[in-house]
Amino acid sequence: MIDVSAGRSAINESDLARGLMKALANEAPGLLTVCDGVVRVGTTRVTLDTVVQAYLEGLTAETIADQYPTVGLAQVYSVIGAYLRHQPSVDAYLRARSSQGDAVKSDNERRFDSVGVKDRLLARRRDQV
Repeated sequence: MIDVSAGRSAINESDLARGLMKALANEAPGLLTVCDGVVRVGTTRVTLDTVVQAYLEGLTAETIADQYPTVGLAQVYSVIGAYLRHQPSVDAYLRARSSQGDAVKSDNERRFDSVGVKDRLLARRRDQV
């Protein structure tokens, strides 16, 4: 079953990502790309969210580049610079991503009962032995 409200959130998030990309159009070409409504660094799977959150937690660009070897140091500096120049737009995008993540988590918790999971898994293991 497909939840229509989740689809609407994804569309809004995609629109927000495209809008953010328009705001960042003057940045270095290829610095950020949109894939499935998510802004990523270049052609990597590292998201804008990841780099900005690491920066906001106080990590240096060098540390971020070390943690995500597919992203070069120059790219990390460029992403941080783009964030600082377009902070309101990026923050709005990040809030929307966080909100959607919270909604997905709530939906999963509602649909899948996690109470007693450990006991059920241990019982299943005992039954297999």
